[in-house]
Amino acid sequence: MHPKPLADMSVDEFDRAIRTNIRGTFLGMKFQIPAMLASGGGSIINMASVAGVQGVANLAGYVTGKAGVIALTKIAASDYADHGIRVNVLAPGPILTHHLEASGEQAQRQAAMATPMRRLGNSDEVARTVLWLGSDDSSFITGAIVPIDGGQFAGTKPERMYRQGQRMPDAK
Repeated sequence: MHPKPLADMSVDEFDRAIRTNIRGTFLGMKFQIPAMLASGGGSIINMASVAGVQGVANLAGYVTGKAGVIALTKIAASDYADHGIRVNVLAPGPILTHHLEASGEQAQRQAAMATPMRRLGNSDEVARTVLWLGSDDSSFITGAIVPIDGGQFAGTKPERMYRQGQRMPDAK
């Protein structure tokens, strides 16, 4: 999927993003939950994106799909909490995966600077969070959106700020 404004996106592109994210997550939970009910419970950890909470221009299908994953997670968490099934969703920001590596150093720098921590996350950080969410250490957590995003979920941190009525200093 290539970034483009909503009206420029084909219906097929949009549908593919929805099928991949929402339908894929729905089917995974639909067929796993009965097994968990039969065995006394468990933990489901879905994968979304910080984009599913905040939105990103030119990514209508992706953002809508990830927002749908978040909604399905909350619904399943509510439906099955009293059956011993916990359902949570990760919302990664910029993680250094093969996709971001293939985008080059400039894209990596730009992604890192979009986080208040000014760095990229790595797959080990995501894996440790998944392990924790699946463990008894998080036994009272369900329906949560867990950001792994260097602070993007909290808000923005521009490199330079302006004050109303004052000129911005020149960039260094």
